[in-house]
Formats: sequence, structure tokens, C-alpha cells
Amino acid sequence: MSSNRVAVVVGVGPGLGAAVSRRFAREGFAVGLVARTAATCEAVQREVEEAGGRALSAPADATDPTSLAAAFARVKGSLGPAEVLIYNAGAFRVAGALELTPRELEESWKINCLGGFLSAQAALPDMLDRGRGTLLFTGATASLRGSARFAALAVGKFGLRALAQSLARELGPRGIHVAHVIVDGLIDTPRVRAMAPGRDADTLISPEALAETYFQIHAQPPTAWTHEIDVRPSTEKF
Repeated sequence: MSSNRVAVVVGVGPGLGAAVSRRFAREGFAVGLVARTAATCEAVQREVEEAGGRALSAPADATDPTSLAAAFARVKGSLGPAEVLIYNAGAFRVAGALELTPRELEESWKINCLGGFLSAQAALPDMLDRGRGTLLFTGATASLRGSARFAALAVGKFGLRALAQSLARELGPRGIHVAHVIVDGLIDTPRVRAMAPGRDADTLISPEALAETYFQIHAQPPTAWTHEIDVRPSTEKF
């Protein structure tokens, strides 16, 4: 039995990806969960289902067109076509210009940018057929400026921002809402807590609060669409 409302989250994890999945599930969306490992997807699936929602694990490599297309086909076959795509995948290495290898730079660009393009290509045909849909891309501080030793992240995030702008201008007139969310700060995740166990909660971005922002962007009427928004804790300097 397919749902009339389906959200696909590419880059599911224990932080924002899980929070976004839970938030859309609370609104009645069936959620397709995409990450490299099945265990990561299944952990979030359990969270969604324990809260009364519906989810499907569809492990895939977001940088591989064949793998990603298969994941979207699985979601469509079990839940229905995607009405919302959240692209949340990301990875990078902090390294100087002479430390970073060409392969590392390329892989970072693939995860942070190419995967967003491939995910949009997988989701868009059904959205365009229906004349509606939402594409939400997760950006970062590095979407706006390249800091020292962060070239691997900035190159991909700059590209993702450019992709979101181009898609918004192309697809907005066809009923597809494209938005780019600049996450300017650290998200409160188990990994971040382990790295900085004494850090105050008010200096971190709450995944649940950030997920609310994503849902509210999707819920905007076409007469007042947001394309880009920046989100940070009140304590963050900018």
C-alpha cells in the first residue's frame, strides 16, 4: 500500500537526518531512508516506527547513480513517489593544501555536491509529472566562505549552493520548491558531544529545532517561498 505523501532523506544519520525523518513522519509522511550502511538506515527506521510513523530503509551510495536510482525505485515501489527530497549527505577531511590529496578533494565534492544532483535527478521526474514537490539541500558555513584547511568541504558546499540556485530558477515556475539551508554551527549529535563533552547545549544547534525549519520551508505556500535561509545558535558569532 503506497502513501500519498513521501519524503526521501538522503544522508540519514543520528543527528539532523534522523530528526528530519521523525518530523516529516509526524506529519503523516512515509519516509525513505538513504545512507551508505543498512544499519544506519535501520536505526532511524526503528525510531520512526516506534513513534507511530512509517519508514523504509534503502541503503545506497549517494555518489553512485546506479545505487541511488535503485534506492529511489525501492522507495517508490513500497511507499510511493517522493513529494519531498532532503539532501543531507556530507563528508570532508580537514587538511592543508599540500596535505589534501586529489582523490580526497574529489570524493568530498562527490558527497557534498554530486550526490545532491543525482538525488534531484532521481526525484524530479515524479515531481514534475504532478507539478509539485520540494527539494531541500543542507549547506554549511563553508557554503559561503572557504576557511583555511577546509577546501575539501568548501568546494563541495559552494557547488551544492550553486546547484540549488540553478534548480530553483529552472524548477520554481514548474511548481518545484528548491531551498538551501545554511547550517552555521555545530549540530548537537552524539559525535559532537563525544568530541566536546563539556560544551554547553546552547552553543549547539538542536537537530529537532533545525528539522522544524526544514518542515516549515516545505509547508510554505507558493506565493511566499524561501530559497535560502541561514540557521545558527544565538551564541554563534557571524
